Amino acid sequence: MPIDPTNKTKAKASQDFVPIEQVRDGIVVLKDGSLRAILMTSSLNLALKSQDEQIAILAQFQNFLNSLDFSVQMFIQSRELDIRPYIALLEEQYNHQTSELMKIQVREYIDFIKGFMEGTDIMTKGFFVVVPYTPARVSTGKGGNPLSSLIGGAPKTEEESSASFEEHRSQLEQRINIVLTGLSRTGVRAVQLGTEETIELFYKMFNIGELDRPMPTGVQDLSS
Repeated sequence: MPIDPTNKTKAKASQDFVPIEQVRDGIVVLKDGSLRAILMTSSLNLALKSQDEQIAILAQFQNFLNSLDFSVQMFIQSRELDIRPYIALLEEQYNHQTSELMKIQVREYIDFIKGFMEGTDIMTKGFFVVVPYTPARVSTGKGGNPLSSLIGGAPKTEEESSASFEEHRSQLEQRINIVLTGLSRTGVRAVQLGTEETIELFYKMFNIGELDRPMPTGVQDLSS
């Protein structure tokens, strides 16, 4: 079927399919108004623990899950390790060596690392917990008409939107503290991602084929 050159239908941008409105103060604001906080956590190797320790950790994790009155999402991200920054650091150290013996040793180490990486795919894993908060929508609109809230009323001012965000963030932070406390009791450390870290995480998730390239500067506009 021939393509009509006069067809002005434009393909939607990839960003139109992503339900993210913005990333503000490290919090992901979705297009439906709900909020998400992303926590990066450490990991535990149960195989290296004694049987008693394993039982205690699993019991604490079970208690943590049972104590939650909201849902959380846990996911693991696997990514091929980029060894180039480490090689660049070694090359810099090589150039600063004054001893010929040290230069030989550093060069042999660099060659060993390069040869090892060529025949082996080394993966790094990131562990994350997503904490959600969806504001309640119980407004009946003007005049008490339940349909007016669906139709929409007057747009919020910037001050009202900011106050609403701060109120919702306060509720989300309470949930974050609950998750942090529960994870710490199992021996898992966790920290909330900031704005730049969150944007970089999503950028690399949606641009898997461009992991070797630096994140474009324009992507930072998502946080505005």
